[in-house]
Amino acid sequence: MKFGKRLNQQVQETLPGWRDKFLSYKDLKKLVKLISSTPPLLNGSLEYVKAEAEFVYLLNNEIDKFNAFFMEQEEDFVIKHKELQQRIQRVIAMWGSNGSKPSATEYKDEMAKIRKDIVDFHGEMVLLVNYSNINYTGLAKILKKYDKRTGGLLRLPFIQKVLKQPFFTTELVSKLIKECENTIDSVFPVEEIGEGKKERREAITVTGEGVFRNTVAALMTMQEIRSGSSTYGQFSLPPLNLPDSEIVQSVQLNSPIPIV
Repeated sequence: MKFGKRLNQQVQETLPGWRDKFLSYKDLKKLVKLISSTPPLLNGSLEYVKAEAEFVYLLNNEIDKFNAFFMEQEEDFVIKHKELQQRIQRVIAMWGSNGSKPSATEYKDEMAKIRKDIVDFHGEMVLLVNYSNINYTGLAKILKKYDKRTGGLLRLPFIQKVLKQPFFTTELVSKLIKECENTIDSVFPVEEIGEGKKERREAITVTGEGVFRNTVAALMTMQEIRSGSSTYGQFSLPPLNLPDSEIVQSVQLNSPIPIV
């Protein structure tokens, strides 16, 4: 699948409030075509400098957009993670077996609500990592088109700049994803009996269906663009190694959409 179509698919399959935050790939592609279709411009000429400056200006605006959105989401995720941990502790302290008001029914009901929120939260964070991946890939591809069609040499210096941007730095979100998965494993442990494991996996699928489809699409896209295929090069993201967690296995094995 061509990148433009893949990007459009991702935009449609992401959360509604995120759809205008992705790379304006189509507009940038049109500008590259316009620049390359004009009479040949001498490298260093005033016309060439102006055309390149406009292209770089648009790219920088895109990066500013990515950073603002990514940092806002990242900050919200840090807060939400703490809130979920506090909710778990309150439920345990109130209705757990050693709580102030032990109640198996209340404990089960409240924990079910928390589990749903954790699964949704996990899905949103996966979507943000995918957001970083696909926008970086789009920038690398549009810069490659520009250099190829205009004879410019923008890609290397610009990508070196991109690698230092907040939206490209996903370590914190990846850490929160892992902590989220550890919480699921510790607070909602998988029963040793096979049937119990099956029931838990089905519960994850059902409770997470709000963002489940979007998460599946994000995971599959990340695998595709980071697969280390024949097009893999110095500007490509490294192959993706998905964590061997129950939540991610659930996403992969119970995907409600075709995997292509």
